[in-house]
Amino acid sequence: MSTKSVADAKAAFASLVNEAANGEFVTITRHGKPTAMLVSIEAGKAAQRALAKPKPNFGEFLISYPGPADLKRNASPMRDVELE
Repeated sequence: MSTKSVADAKAAFASLVNEAANGEFVTITRHGKPTAMLVSIEAGKAAQRALAKPKPNFGEFLISYPGPADLKRNASPMRDVELE
């Protein structure tokens, strides 16, 4: 993985594209902070697929729980709480 500033990346763009095509990740920085990454088409498509997967919400997760339906409840009395 290589890291280049925007100015250096502009000057060596063709070689950075070759690095990315060969499977390397190239990080582009602006003012010393990472702002972009140049990756191969395969890596970019894999990232797009991962981001596009639907994420279940908590309710769907609970509904899909495969465990037993007769869960045992703790029958002990609740503790006393004083609210001020």
